[in-house]
Amino acid sequence: MEERKIRVALTHGDTNGVGYELIFKTFENPAMLELCTPIIYGSPKVAAYHRNALGIQTNFTIIGRAEDAHEGRLNLLPVFDEEIKVEMGKPSEESGNAALRALDRALEDYGKGLFDVLVTAPVDNNEAFHFSGQSRYIEDHLDAMNKGLSLIVTEGLRIALATRNLPLKQVAESVTKENIISKTEALHLSLRRDFRISNPRIAVLALNPKAGDKGLLGTEEQDILQPAIEQLTEKSIQAFGPYAADDFFGKGLFNAFDGVLAMYYDQGLAPFRSIAGNEGVNYTAGLPLVRTAPMHTAQFDRAGKNTADDTPMRKALYAAIDICRNRKDYDEAYANPLKKLYKERRDDSDKARFNVNKKTEE
Repeated sequence: MEERKIRVALTHGDTNGVGYELIFKTFENPAMLELCTPIIYGSPKVAAYHRNALGIQTNFTIIGRAEDAHEGRLNLLPVFDEEIKVEMGKPSEESGNAALRALDRALEDYGKGLFDVLVTAPVDNNEAFHFSGQSRYIEDHLDAMNKGLSLIVTEGLRIALATRNLPLKQVAESVTKENIISKTEALHLSLRRDFRISNPRIAVLALNPKAGDKGLLGTEEQDILQPAIEQLTEKSIQAFGPYAADDFFGKGLFNAFDGVLAMYYDQGLAPFRSIAGNEGVNYTAGLPLVRTAPMHTAQFDRAGKNTADDTPMRKALYAAIDICRNRKDYDEAYANPLKKLYKERRDDSDKARFNVNKKTEE
């Protein structure tokens, strides 16, 4: 049994968006407090304004430090004292900066070991507030050896991105053998450590239409992706492909795999949204900090109307808690591995047991 409940830090996001609505609706059900000890990094004044405007009855307790968080309560840690202007539904530089101040304080407290996982409410890049995204911001402010891997997750489907937030004309030059191997290895480790899949099967998508059509539409599949997959197989990583994205998703081939490596943003996000709708979770794998977020924007068009769906926020919270527990179990299991007393003999015929069947290959 856990000595204490998992402590979840929740940043309030853009204060003119739906962040507080999502948080309050999520913890409107007291049963949620049995799963974790939540700590909102935000502003009591802004929180009260949102709660009163929305007519939500969720109560919160103001604390001075993260270590003072009470179990069984929704805790709120003030990250600034001054008043800020709240105009629901209108993005502003002030509301965007308020989100970053909450994130900065949360990252500072994480460095002190004061909470276990982080769930972030949305912050958008817009004309009033130019922002490269919370995933990249968190990476830049964490003292981590490796860069994070962007994953979008829903029940039975996990898609990682080989490149992230690049203009399409820059994607091809970023798809290198080394990058594909590195990202697939990171995905493989995350599937094992974060999602408790002991021997994950990973599909690698093609870069070009029709998987290059035997070189007629591009040679990256032959020159880069296939050699990368072969090298991954030699490392005992069950990687397959490259698959043409339209066939892969259109024919439901993704159901045969535990993870998918997409080459660029739209290749992964477009089919994911059509399958998962608005209930996906953003997860930044490969970092020491477990961070998840609902996979939608600050929804300024819904702010203040009490119409935002809190399902994505709840799923982001569930995912963070599950990953935290899975990591703990994995790290304990592999902390002191026994030395091998013999050299394993590789049997190439074993590979056939993990290969996709002929129908899937076609």
